[in-house]
Amino acid sequence: MPFDVLILGGGVAGISCALVLGSAVSKPFVADKKIGVIAHQKASSLQDALFNNSYGIAPGTTGAQLLKESIQHLNDLYPHVIQINGQKVLRIEGEYPKFTVVTNKESYTAKRIVVAIGYANTFYVEGLMQYVIPHRKAAPEKQRIQLENVDHLVAPGIYVAGNLAGWRSQLSIAAGSGASVATDILTEWNEGKHSQSHDKVQKRF
Repeated sequence: MPFDVLILGGGVAGISCALVLGSAVSKPFVADKKIGVIAHQKASSLQDALFNNSYGIAPGTTGAQLLKESIQHLNDLYPHVIQINGQKVLRIEGEYPKFTVVTNKESYTAKRIVVAIGYANTFYVEGLMQYVIPHRKAAPEKQRIQLENVDHLVAPGIYVAGNLAGWRSQLSIAAGSGASVATDILTEWNEGKHSQSHDKVQKRF
């Protein structure tokens, strides 16, 4: 069975996207959806980060902590989201609604993909390179790149999130970008009716 959506990248944008999609499992139009994330993080720029100015994150939290905790958070609350660890994406084949994602170990089929990999100019995923352009919101001397997109949509069935979508390198922005992509996908699954996923505190009377 193919993934309905496969997220490429286990950093801020990728896990944010996975959390929102995972939290929507109780919705009728999500209940039968297969969601996965390839959470290869060895080269994440978050590893050396320190956060004192990000909403909702305790001051002094390190990027390494956040990576570990966010993966555990996803696993604990939304175990139906399939986590694929220790694999690196090499190429994308096909087109919507049938993509093949080839890693250094396996290949997977998916109806939609979300690309949430870092924006260093060492980025190389065959099948996506035609969309690579210079990053529009990074200093030119840093030689950052992004995937050309319109409101996170690169091509039918291909979304991009985070810094690679052209956003500046700020944790809150990357997280919001991933969540935004998730709500766009939820809206598609809900036949175009605008959708999001919220939890509420149960009131006691």
